[in-house]
Amino acid sequence: MGITMGLVLHHYRPEALELAQRALEWCSTCAVTGRLPMEDAELLGRPELGHPDSESHSFGVDLDLCLSLGGDGTILRTTNLVAPHGVAVMGVNVGQLGYLTTVDPDDLEAALTAWQAGALDVDERMLLDVEVAGSDGANALALNEVVVERGEPGHTVSVVAEIGGKRFTRYLADGLIVATPTGSTAYSLSAGGPIVEPGFEALVVTPVAAHMVFNRSMVVAPSTEVRLTIDGYRPAIVSIDGRQITRLEPGESILCRASDRRARFVVHEETDFHTVLKEKFGLEDR
Repeated sequence: MGITMGLVLHHYRPEALELAQRALEWCSTCAVTGRLPMEDAELLGRPELGHPDSESHSFGVDLDLCLSLGGDGTILRTTNLVAPHGVAVMGVNVGQLGYLTTVDPDDLEAALTAWQAGALDVDERMLLDVEVAGSDGANALALNEVVVERGEPGHTVSVVAEIGGKRFTRYLADGLIVATPTGSTAYSLSAGGPIVEPGFEALVVTPVAAHMVFNRSMVVAPSTEVRLTIDGYRPAIVSIDGRQITRLEPGESILCRASDRRARFVVHEETDFHTVLKEKFGLEDR
């Protein structure tokens, strides 16, 4: 059976299109079949390589690898497509320095050749299983975070948090975030949450603009489940890794727990988390 490689592109960076063309040329010389989400294939002018992932949710089935050509946002989209199928992702950095994109564009072909030879390691990251108990009944995986936020501009949302099966408190805030260690450097950080090393497994619960005295983040064990139930009379919006998933009415809830599945990332060059963090924040050694 042949090798099949997925490609997921940043839609607004011409460099991503150029990299995709290079990757497909590499595929043609190495007996590898390329597959793209339909909208990416059309953007690239290769509709024959398109797969209707949005309709069948089967884009990642039987993929041996998936290239993510963009930044960390493209990584999130790629992970959403392929993580349920256990497919490893190779992130090629286009634009700003990313936490999860380890391949420099100049090294694309060399990295692919090394992967085909079995010479690259795979880094695994914690995922969240998210069960939505609302009217839509959706389930999903999150690499970065789950956000329950206000559904009406200018108003707060009231959320009752249960931690480990017991009621903890009612939050009155613009929103509430449940993040993974990978997501601790994303929205949770901007809301005042702690930075957690990616190899450490935990759930980080962070309120956004809390209208109450208790406005601190909490780091809870990966074995702890977190349920968020909409209180009061205003609805809320649920977003996962930046994608709006559903709307929750009062009384409806979501349940977040550490997943048995893992996001898998091919490592071309070892990147030290603290070094990337220092570069992101412009920290000096002295």
